[in-house]
Amino acid sequence: MSLTRVTVAGWRNCGFFQKAVKVTAAIELLYPKKVQVTHIELADREKYITWLKEEKPGKNLTGGVNHTSSPIVWLNDNEYLGGCDAVLDWSRQNFLSDKKEEQKTAAGMVPDGVEMGKYDYDLVCIGGGSGGLAMSKEAANLGANVACLDFVKPSPNGTTWGLGGTCVNVGCIPKKLCHRAAILGEEVNHDASGFGWSVGEAKHDWSKLVENIHNYISGLNFKYRVALREKKVKYINKLGTIIDPHTIQLTDRKGKTETITVGRIVVAVGGRPTDLTIPGGEYAINSDDVFQMDWTTTPKQQPGKTLVVGASYVALECAGFFAALGYDTTVMVRSILLRGFDREYSDKIGEYMEQSGTKFIKGSVPSKIEKTESGQYKVFWSKGSNEESEVYDTVVAAIGRYADTSKLGCEAAKIETAKNGKIICEGKNEQTSVPNIYAVGDVVEGMLELTPVAIQSGIFLAQRLYGNSTQMMNYDLIPTTVFTPIEYGACGLSEEDALAKYGESDIEVYHKELAPLEWELVHDKPKGIARAKLICLKSENMRVVGLHILGPNCGEITQGFALAMKLGATFKDFQDQVGIHPTVAEDFTTMSVTKASGDDAGASGC
Repeated sequence: MSLTRVTVAGWRNCGFFQKAVKVTAAIELLYPKKVQVTHIELADREKYITWLKEEKPGKNLTGGVNHTSSPIVWLNDNEYLGGCDAVLDWSRQNFLSDKKEEQKTAAGMVPDGVEMGKYDYDLVCIGGGSGGLAMSKEAANLGANVACLDFVKPSPNGTTWGLGGTCVNVGCIPKKLCHRAAILGEEVNHDASGFGWSVGEAKHDWSKLVENIHNYISGLNFKYRVALREKKVKYINKLGTIIDPHTIQLTDRKGKTETITVGRIVVAVGGRPTDLTIPGGEYAINSDDVFQMDWTTTPKQQPGKTLVVGASYVALECAGFFAALGYDTTVMVRSILLRGFDREYSDKIGEYMEQSGTKFIKGSVPSKIEKTESGQYKVFWSKGSNEESEVYDTVVAAIGRYADTSKLGCEAAKIETAKNGKIICEGKNEQTSVPNIYAVGDVVEGMLELTPVAIQSGIFLAQRLYGNSTQMMNYDLIPTTVFTPIEYGACGLSEEDALAKYGESDIEVYHKELAPLEWELVHDKPKGIARAKLICLKSENMRVVGLHILGPNCGEITQGFALAMKLGATFKDFQDQVGIHPTVAEDFTTMSVTKASGDDAGASGC
C-alpha cells in the first residue's frame, strides 16, 4: 500500500470530528509509512460552514458537493471519502481487516491495529503492582504472550522491596497489620478491664511486629512470582522505558540495557510518596520507609517521638497506630483533614484522635529540619508571626503522592499526561492518547487510588483486548475505608458533593449517632463521635447516593452495603431490610431522623 494522504476538516467541539481525528491520528501513528494525516480544525460550527462555502470549492473534490456535516474527509489531493462513518469504515477495511485480530470498540475505544504474534510480546505490563499483576495474568490466561516488568526504585532513604507493588509491600497490607496491632493494644490496655480482665499494662515490641510483617510480605512476594510463572507470564526485574509505541528499553540494576518489541503496553507504575522540599527535608522518612526500612539503623530502633507531616489518610492512619502503640505522636496539618472526603466525618476523626492522645499542630507546615548531635531531628515551623520548634526521633512525610512517570518515556511516545504526571485516559476506558498504550491504577488521572480499582480495571481491560468482552470498569459507587483509630467507611458521594451535584432541595440526609456495644463498658472511650448517615436523592425515589459510617469494623460493613447501592438501593430498601442485632450496621436499617428536621439523632439503647 503506497502512502495515502488523509485530510479531516471539521469544527472543534464536534464529537464526530474529534472521533475522526483520533482514529486517523492512531492509524498514522501505527502506520507512518502508509498514512499521512492533516487535520483542519475550525473554531466553531459557524466558521466551519463558512469554510465549506468559501474554501471547499477550491479543493475540487471528486464528490461531496452537498456535504454540510462535520467532518468532511478526503484522500490525497481530492478523493472525497465522506464523514466520520466513512473514515471509520475506510480504517477498518484497510488496516483492521479480517486477516488481523478482530477487535471491539467498546465505549469509544479506538482500534489499535495490533496483530497477535508480530512482536516479541503481545502485551507488556510496566509495573508489578496490583493492577499490573492482575492485567498480566488475565491477558495470559486469554492466550496472549505477556511479560511483566517490575523494578523498584529505592526511596530517598534507600528502601526497596519485592514484587507486588505499593499495596502489598508498603501500603494496604502492612498498614492494616499495624492498625490491627494498635487495636489489640487498645483492647488489652484500655478495654479489657471493663470486661473483667486484669492483665496489667502490655508492652509492645516494634521490632517483633516489623519482623513478622516482613516475613509475611516476603511470602507474598514469592507467591506472586510463582503465580506469574504458572500463568506463563514472563517476569522481568528491569526498569522499563518506552522508546516508541512498540519498543521498550530494559535497564537492569547494573545499567545494562536491551530493547524488546511489544504489541500493546499497559502502564501500571502507580505512585510514590511526595518528599518534603525544605532544608533538611531529606531527614524525613515516608510511608515506604515506615513499612520496609531497617529500623535497627535508627538510634532507638523504633519510631520513638514522632511527627507526621500531612493530613492525608496515609498521615492519619500512620499517626493513629504510632500513638496506639505507645509513641508520643504529633500530626502537623496545613489546613483540613482528609481533603476530598466527607467534611463532617473527617473532622470527627480528628476529634477522636485528639481525645485518644494524638497531638495536632494546625495551620502550619515545617520550614526546616536540623539533625541534632543525639541523632534526633529538630523541626521548625511558623505559628502566626512566631517561629516554633520541637525535637523528634522520627519525622514522617505524608503530604501526598505523585505519579511515577518522569522516566517512563511518555513524551517520546507522545502519551498525554496531566501536569501532575498522571496519564490521561479519556472516556474512562484505560486507553491513552496512543491507541496501543493503556494505563491502569493510581497512575491514571482522575481515578481513585485504590488497589481493588487497579485490579478490576486491569482484568476488564484484558478481557476486552483478548476475550471479546465489552465490559467496562464502573468507577461509580466504589467503597473505601480509612483505617484511622476510629474507622471510616464511605461509598458514593460526600454530603458536600451531593449538595453541589443535585442541589439542596433534592437531597435528604438521614443520620444517627452510634453506640457500639463493644464500647459501652469502656468508660474512657470518646463519646458522641461514632455515627452513620445515608444521603438520599429525592427525585430518584430516595435512592441512596452516599453512605458514611464512623465506628469499629467499618471496612467489613461498607463492603456489604456497597453492593446494595450498586444495585440502586433506596432508603426504603434499607428500612425494609431486617438488621443483625446487636451491631452498628443494624443502625442503617433503623434510621429515621433527617438533618433537615433538626431533631436529635443521638444514639439510643436496644
